[in-house]
Amino acid sequence: MTTSLNSSETAGTANLEEAITSAITEARTTCEQDGSNSADCAVAWDIVEELQAEKADQQQAKQKKTSLENYCDTNPGSVECLIYDV
Repeated sequence: MTTSLNSSETAGTANLEEAITSAITEARTTCEQDGSNSADCAVAWDIVEELQAEKADQQQAKQKKTSLENYCDTNPGSVECLIYDV
């Protein structure tokens, strides 16, 4: 098994998509060759899961802030931005 997680594979969304597709293909091949209960098969699918989790994290980080969140970032002391712990 030759798939590894490195920064060049996870640098961009397009590269991440390609890495996920490649990892899925390799996981399927590994499982066919070594059996679905082998350690290599499990590792291959773990890599796929890690790549998919990274993609989800990147998408979540890209979500835009609301107007109120932007306002509170620049004016944290304003009345609208105060948070009370009762």
